[in-house]
Amino acid sequence: MLKQEIILPGVKNARELGGYQVGDRTIRKDVFLRTASLDQISEEALQLLQQKYHVQTVVDFRMSDEQRLDPDPVIPGCENLPLRVIEISEVLKDDPSDEASALRKMFSDPNADKLQLYKTIIESGMIDDRVYAGFLLSEDGIGAYRAFFQAVLSLEEGRAILWHCTNGKDRTGCAAMLLLYALGASEETVYDDYLLTNEYFAEELEGLRKRLEPWHLSPEKLDQFLFLTRGVSRKYLENAQNALIGQFGSVEGYLSDALGIGEEERKLLRERFLVYYVEVNDEQEGK
Repeated sequence: MLKQEIILPGVKNARELGGYQVGDRTIRKDVFLRTASLDQISEEALQLLQQKYHVQTVVDFRMSDEQRLDPDPVIPGCENLPLRVIEISEVLKDDPSDEASALRKMFSDPNADKLQLYKTIIESGMIDDRVYAGFLLSEDGIGAYRAFFQAVLSLEEGRAILWHCTNGKDRTGCAAMLLLYALGASEETVYDDYLLTNEYFAEELEGLRKRLEPWHLSPEKLDQFLFLTRGVSRKYLENAQNALIGQFGSVEGYLSDALGIGEEERKLLRERFLVYYVEVNDEQEGK
């Protein structure tokens, strides 16, 4: 198994935050689940979410068109919570350019040529390595991540929360970063968790590199393509953190001032979702 993996047939990039070390404790297992979209989820996986994980809330960070085209499944006893982080149609609504018109059409068309879509995005300059800062500092983003934390704080004992976007790496990755910091995780843990996406999508990324070879892209353009499809890059998350530090003094400042997750809320999260662990070596185990 890949590190942090949870087995949900039909669901990509499926993993959890449980088991990460935070000081002398670890994050409780089977509570915080992060995935890619659920549109291909199997019946077996649905049963696991209901019967093993007892999922209380599924948070969908995708755009309205994404949610409309591939709606989340209904799981008995579970709340489906749509929390859009960004809405491309809103961002582009006042842009009269041909590029913006093409992007609006492609985002709403399930049969659109995705590689051509990504090419158009890159050439338009819409996406760069500061994209996460836009997620986190926009009105929609702040509202979505604030509501996400309220859902976490509302978890009942023995229940889990699952959050996802399309590939489970960007909007989902920002949520994981914020939750890990709120729980007191180290920067190393935050980046390790974020970069796991490249391991989960290693085969797809290698295939994409081969498909793009005839395009003779520069290393920078290739990195952008990989990011827009399945990959992640450390500098994107670094830029996001730097933006939060620049505006709020620290990530904790953002959590407190923008999301309402102050020291009291962070203390509650740690009390509820961190557990003490005991390291037992082979010798002790045999006694």
